[in-house]
Amino acid sequence: MQAAPSSPSSALLIVDMQQGLFNGAERPHEAERLLANVQLLIGKARAAGAPIFAARHTGPDGSPIAAGSAAWQLLAALDLDPARDKVFDKRRPSCFHGTELARRLAEAGVGELHVAGLKTQYCIDTTCRAAADLGLKVVLVADAHSCMDTPALPAGAIIAHHNATLNGPFATLRAAADCDFSS
Repeated sequence: MQAAPSSPSSALLIVDMQQGLFNGAERPHEAERLLANVQLLIGKARAAGAPIFAARHTGPDGSPIAAGSAAWQLLAALDLDPARDKVFDKRRPSCFHGTELARRLAEAGVGELHVAGLKTQYCIDTTCRAAADLGLKVVLVADAHSCMDTPALPAGAIIAHHNATLNGPFATLRAAADCDFSS
């Protein structure tokens, strides 16, 4: 068994930034700011040589986000390169359930995971909690995750609630501009 690095490195995890979720009938709250902040994080991670992981939610055959469909594709504006970046598919809200993410993070010596993307109350929340349970230091990028309005709450309230709820026991909040991948 390999010993954990004394100074674990940082990585970026982009969750479900897909055509169908970003450009669907309902756009995410502050969609352009979300995209700009995720692009900023990608640039910072690349400049520091930090690994970038991108999760793509995959629905069942015949669903709008079935594997291979136009809506399933990651946003081209992210400029992700599957040869360089680690793109993987998931079928559940957790980026860890049924995927190789935990193993791949461990192999890369990652101890700090910056989380950004869609949707706040589903995959972002679940992934932050799962990552913390696995012993990772989670940085929830407070201005780089979003969702849509629901009948019960506007998206801004959902985002604020999750930032407040996850901060502390499950994650540390940080603005995209303040994220540092050099550790």
